[in-house]
Amino acid sequence: MVALFLKSLIIGYSGAVMPGSMLTYTVDRSIRHGSKTGFFLSIGHALLELVLLILIFIGVGKYLATDLARLIIGLIGGIVLVYLGFEMLRDVYLNKVSLDIKDANNDRQENILLSGVILSVTNPYFIIWWSVVGLSLIMSSYNSFGIIGIIIFYIGHILSDISWFSFVSVIVSKTRHLISIKVYKIIIVILALCLIFFSVGFFFDSVKYFL
Repeated sequence: MVALFLKSLIIGYSGAVMPGSMLTYTVDRSIRHGSKTGFFLSIGHALLELVLLILIFIGVGKYLATDLARLIIGLIGGIVLVYLGFEMLRDVYLNKVSLDIKDANNDRQENILLSGVILSVTNPYFIIWWSVVGLSLIMSSYNSFGIIGIIIFYIGHILSDISWFSFVSVIVSKTRHLISIKVYKIIIVILALCLIFFSVGFFFDSVKYFL
């Protein structure tokens, strides 16, 4: 069981540390809302993973991996990332960004948690990973230890996300005082462009499935 836990933890880290929309959004919101941001974003992410794990285990996973599902999820994901990216650019343009967490703390923790769910569910690569790789890991865990094996796999997997994004959030929020508001705005613009860039990838893949 220890080997299964470590395996799921390492596999989880291999995905969590990769650059993507979740990491980009974590950096942006951590500067604005403090060190707890990464934790709540990853909790939202973990709740969605729990739902997906259950759906895949009962046999719904094969439908999530179809071209139609990838097309729909990719289009929605692209739209969400474009919206988030332009919202960040708008905040910079309208001078609505601040390095004061008290001034920037308009979003409640519940909204950040919901953002974790939305960023995950609209990411086609996330759905595909769970429908293909996740399915094999779930069945391997189940064949080894039954339901307990799946629970161990899930705990190890979500701990990788929670620990990594919490770590990133703490580092970013604790070093924010070292940058000026001008540099901060440049960072926000770069992060926004990254989200828009990721959205282009989502749209491109969706068109590929459509064709």
